[in-house]
Amino acid sequence: MEMNTNQLGNKAAFFYLEAILSGDLALKYQPNIDFLGMSRVIYVSRRRNFDFTEMGVMCRKRCFKRIIWLNSQLSQLRSMMMIIRQRKAFPKSLLLNFIRLSTTESTRPLPLAKTSPSPVDPAHLLRVCTILYQQQDSPESCLHSNLSASEFQLTHEFFLQVCNKFPYSWRPVYRFFEFTQTDPLFKHSSVSFNKMLDVIGHSRNIDLFWEVLHEMGHRRLVNDKTFRIALKTLAGARELKKCVEFFHVMNDYGFEYSVGTLNKVVETLCGSKLVDEAKLLVFKLKDWIKPDGATYKNLIEGFCDVGNLIEASKMWNLMVDEEFEPEIDAVEKMMETFFKANQFDEAFKLFQAMRSKRMEDLGLSTYRLVIYWMCKRDKVSQAYAMFEEMLERGIQVDNSTLGSLVCGLLARGRVSMAYKIVEAIERPDISVYHGLIKGFLRLKRASEATQVFRLMINRGCEPIMHTYIMLLQGHLGKRGRKGLDPLVNFDTIFVGGLVKAGKLLEATKYVERTMKRGLEVPRFDYNKFLQYYSNEDGIVMFEEVGKKLREVGLVDLADIFQRYGENMATRDRRRRRNRAIDS
Repeated sequence: MEMNTNQLGNKAAFFYLEAILSGDLALKYQPNIDFLGMSRVIYVSRRRNFDFTEMGVMCRKRCFKRIIWLNSQLSQLRSMMMIIRQRKAFPKSLLLNFIRLSTTESTRPLPLAKTSPSPVDPAHLLRVCTILYQQQDSPESCLHSNLSASEFQLTHEFFLQVCNKFPYSWRPVYRFFEFTQTDPLFKHSSVSFNKMLDVIGHSRNIDLFWEVLHEMGHRRLVNDKTFRIALKTLAGARELKKCVEFFHVMNDYGFEYSVGTLNKVVETLCGSKLVDEAKLLVFKLKDWIKPDGATYKNLIEGFCDVGNLIEASKMWNLMVDEEFEPEIDAVEKMMETFFKANQFDEAFKLFQAMRSKRMEDLGLSTYRLVIYWMCKRDKVSQAYAMFEEMLERGIQVDNSTLGSLVCGLLARGRVSMAYKIVEAIERPDISVYHGLIKGFLRLKRASEATQVFRLMINRGCEPIMHTYIMLLQGHLGKRGRKGLDPLVNFDTIFVGGLVKAGKLLEATKYVERTMKRGLEVPRFDYNKFLQYYSNEDGIVMFEEVGKKLREVGLVDLADIFQRYGENMATRDRRRRRNRAIDS
């Protein structure tokens, strides 16, 4: 029988040899050996008290072309196989692709499952990651010899996959990087360096992080993503001096100061809520890199995202003083932040200033924002005036804007006008129906809101979780049902349901919050309630609840619960079908 040892690898080949050479082992030859078969070999050999060293001598005496057993790997392999045997569910695709022996023409191979082609062998990846994890503190010579013996194909994709296996552990990744340096045919790229840099940054090893940055600069592999990763990591670790120094160091390596690179870095920092660090970086580098309008725009949006209107206003004034025209995105962000902070007068002043000076820059997004907040503040007349102004200017109105306007009209009792707008819409979507539902619920007309719910289903518009939550809050109240009798207390019913469903931990936490709050009744979390029963048990439960609600005359609530149960049944069947396809 001929063996292809290049496909086997040293570890798997040894156990295959052991099974063949030990005649009293009750193990037949199989053309495909997976982890389960190898673990059985280990188990039987332990029961028979086989000497692994003697088995290696037997391999040599039989004059096999290649000595495929390494005594130093036995303890590591036993540990790995014990871990794998303890896993209840091992990925089937990995079992099928882990190892295959070359067979003769008369040997009929077992049918294999169809798997999507992958540039990286998962068996080799698992083997290398196991070595890196178990021997990350081993001497360099030992680790490198074991990695070399694993016989994997080193590619850039393989290196990236190894980094993905250790997203927060720098040592295995960096040790593997050092091993790749010994291969003269493999050259790292900016992508592989950035991936390793990201892992080191997540582990907060700043000294090594700084060393790798210098190495990348020396090799001239730095790009915009390197700047993003470097500044985000250093700013997150409060290494503010290194943030500024990094630009100077990269300039020495030939990467000149650039306002475009600075803007990308500031955008990344602001997106990570590191706005103060971004501001400090901009002002420290002002002598070398002059900020432009995009720089100030990113800072304004960053301070608005964290709710710091004072600093955002300072950046705005500084931008105007330097004669940069504010972009419409920054204007809308400032207006939205003023609205959220309940400073409607300031928001309207800014909007009126834009209307008087830069009317041509106002588009759909600006009008949508203003109409939404006007309707939210019950200023429907002004909102409708903005709507008519949009039509006069020829701006195409979207369904989201119409939904806000419909909700505002219904909240003011103008039902006929709201329905006229809805009837004029050619293709209403879920935002329009949500506007109708929300408007009727604000009028305390939950029954008509449920009629809209039925209408949207009949027209092929599927409700989402927010739809069900709005309707339940409209029928049951945002604070749940609170009665004088503790037996009909909503909290009591909910805790009892959690206990029956086996959610003891959630029930305990809910009771603790109930005891600590005193007499105050908290807002009931319908989202969590629906999430708990988004399974097979919930399907049956919602059907039974729907039947009982119909018996007592609560038809609207019954329709809502039954529809949600039907959606859960459809989703559960879809999940089972997808799992069957994957397996």
